[in-house]
Amino acid sequence: MLLAIDVGNTETKLGCFDEGGESLTHHWRVNTDARRTPDEYGVFFTQLFATASLPVSRIDAVAIASVVPRLDSTLAEVCEKFFHVKPLFLQPQLQRLIDVRTHRPAEVGADLVAAAIGARHRYGSPLIVVSYGTATVFTAISSAGEYLGVAIAPGINISIDALVGRTAKLPQIALEAPQHAIGRDTVEALQAGIIYGFAGQTEAIVTRMRSELGSDAPVVATGGLADLIAPHSATITAVDPELTLQGLRIVWERNQA
Repeated sequence: MLLAIDVGNTETKLGCFDEGGESLTHHWRVNTDARRTPDEYGVFFTQLFATASLPVSRIDAVAIASVVPRLDSTLAEVCEKFFHVKPLFLQPQLQRLIDVRTHRPAEVGADLVAAAIGARHRYGSPLIVVSYGTATVFTAISSAGEYLGVAIAPGINISIDALVGRTAKLPQIALEAPQHAIGRDTVEALQAGIIYGFAGQTEAIVTRMRSELGSDAPVVATGGLADLIAPHSATITAVDPELTLQGLRIVWERNQA
């Protein structure tokens, strides 16, 4: 069984695939904590598996996409000590599954490359992938299937924290869409600005990217907050939270081949 791990700045996603299968049999989303030791992470992971009645012994391969370099050696030790396997780390500048056409491929996040690989496999190309995470990242994939580049904007939670932290009277709010764009109280006003504002940002950037791609490319949303924005965006054609994990599965399978 393959364990795919997507290590983000805020959250870490884990997913298990049976051999030869595209569907996730188990998946989890946990906070990323660079302070944890290998033993702490190992115990934490094995506890997650125990709650799903999944024996650790079933894990015979691990693929990792990480944007937190401090955790790479920690996770490598976890894999070797608790799963008895050497993990495969996705390195954007070395992989050959998708042609990265940016000026500095080594600077591209492994999670974005994995998501692009997974998205192209599922939806074809050209394509625009919008990842709603710590940052909101728009990835453009050409009609030839090349990773052309991205647009990066502050993420939803970062924007909320910055706004609330710098404004004395603004409360923390539930992330849900209000009935109206014209808020009649502070909570409604904040919800309208955040939800419809990010939906409008999606529309604007996608429109520009489609113009540069020369195609009415489909748009796939992924990431923990994709379901929040997608219902209010006319350009998002699909929501797929598994893209990065699916991309890691493909990378691992091709590496074995």
